[in-house]
Amino acid sequence: MQLSHYLERLGVAQPTPSTSALDPGYSPLEFDSHLAQSGHLLSTVKLSMACWMIANEASTRAKTATARQLGVTTVTGGGPYEVAATQGVFFEYLDLCADIGVDRIEAGDGFTDVDLRPDDVVRAAADRGLEVQFELGKKHGGRFDDDGVSALIEQGRAWLGAGARQLVIEARESARAVGLFDMDGRFNADLSERFVDAFGMGVVVFEAPTKPAQFALLDHFGPEVQLANVRFEEILRVEIYRRGLHSDAFRNPKLRPQVPTASR
Repeated sequence: MQLSHYLERLGVAQPTPSTSALDPGYSPLEFDSHLAQSGHLLSTVKLSMACWMIANEASTRAKTATARQLGVTTVTGGGPYEVAATQGVFFEYLDLCADIGVDRIEAGDGFTDVDLRPDDVVRAAADRGLEVQFELGKKHGGRFDDDGVSALIEQGRAWLGAGARQLVIEARESARAVGLFDMDGRFNADLSERFVDAFGMGVVVFEAPTKPAQFALLDHFGPEVQLANVRFEEILRVEIYRRGLHSDAFRNPKLRPQVPTASR
């Protein structure tokens, strides 16, 4: 019996790939192996921070080539975008991303005040065959509040109107005292729902770098929620939780597999 048939008999849904993996500097061998194992479960893979820029260039190019061969969208993190824009080399940055072989860049103003218009960014990226996503929230700004979320929603609308594909909600690599998470890592469900209400589940991507953050978002929103900043070694754990095959998820009616009527 094939695994796919067995999962169907269990009632396990096969949701649209909704996890963005984080590559903070894995070796090409690790990268290739994880994509071979889990690439079909991924929406994107992010070449995080500026690590890819100082790694051996051949290794970075090999990664993007592997991802493209397997049909996995690659995206660069927002940090290099902010540095490039601040240093006055934004167009050269886009040229580099296109030449390296990535599919999408992440824009943002998480630690700088970038003086670039959304329309101009998206247009310049598209001219080079690149998509754009935008990250909402400051990296050092602490937790969101109601007024802050209102401002971020307006900012998000401007970027979507310009043609950005998705909006990513900041949580860094800690999910503590940042964005939707308090100092103890507790998740603010009410504020998260405001983003989903404004933009829809298919557009909003929540950074969830830790197990508690990942499980809290899946428990609250169910299997369709989009998660980002998931390390390669945690992809399968997240995906069994998403499908209700984890012991904790099995207890949640939103996630527990629904046995087909004919099998009962």
